Amino acid sequence: MNGSLANAPAQGFGPQGAPVNPASPAVSATRVSKVYGSGDAAVHALRGVSVGFARGRFTAIMGPSGSGKSTLMHCLAGLDVVGQGSVMIGDVDITRLGDKRLTLLRRERIGFVFQAFNLLPTLTAEQNILLPLELAGRKVDRQWFDHVIDIVGLRQRLSHRPSELSGGQQQRVACARALVSRPEVIFADEPTGNLDSRAGAEVLGFLRASVREMGQTIVMVTHDPVAASYADRVVFLHDGALVSELFQPTPDSVLDQLKRLGA
Repeated sequence: MNGSLANAPAQGFGPQGAPVNPASPAVSATRVSKVYGSGDAAVHALRGVSVGFARGRFTAIMGPSGSGKSTLMHCLAGLDVVGQGSVMIGDVDITRLGDKRLTLLRRERIGFVFQAFNLLPTLTAEQNILLPLELAGRKVDRQWFDHVIDIVGLRQRLSHRPSELSGGQQQRVACARALVSRPEVIFADEPTGNLDSRAGAEVLGFLRASVREMGQTIVMVTHDPVAASYADRVVFLHDGALVSELFQPTPDSVLDQLKRLGA
């Protein structure tokens, strides 16, 4: 990919693949705070965090243990309720949605990849990938499905059940499951945490390819500087606050920043 294309905003997708404005952030938080507990036992997990995540880009969230990175991702994805502030998915303020509308938004506009693969053992790889569409009552776009399968390299494994797949292959199935519904953003929580270095590199390569070749937006929480180096940008949290960011990170530059934060 040449330089001009690499730096151009990628086309993103909204619900059911509808085009969205690439100039607006896919996800943004404005002065988000989150406190667990009360009184002397109160834990300030997030302290007025404001941050945006560009469409068609791969962003990693990092910080020392207890910095608030997982809490931020859970708030961004609508999996946890903010104490103060707002979170936007595209043009929708999810902090104003009721449970039913929030569940629908997560189903239609958000994909998830977790450290645990969360595959159903009785289903084949193909059935696991298509399960979210089936649950949502949506038709399968076979052309898009084939494109996703080729990106993640699962063509020869579609009829296999999870027990017949390696850890890396299972996580690739989870990545394909997140991609097939064409979500506006994918949240990945330590997606290589259960994988060896080779399988982890494969999965990260697939995630990066989904950004560069499919215009996907990915927000990933990780503690691993090597994993973070696959991202276009890394944002760093410390004691619940956003403290710095890196663009075009390398493992060494990420590690240096973590050391400065005492990680």
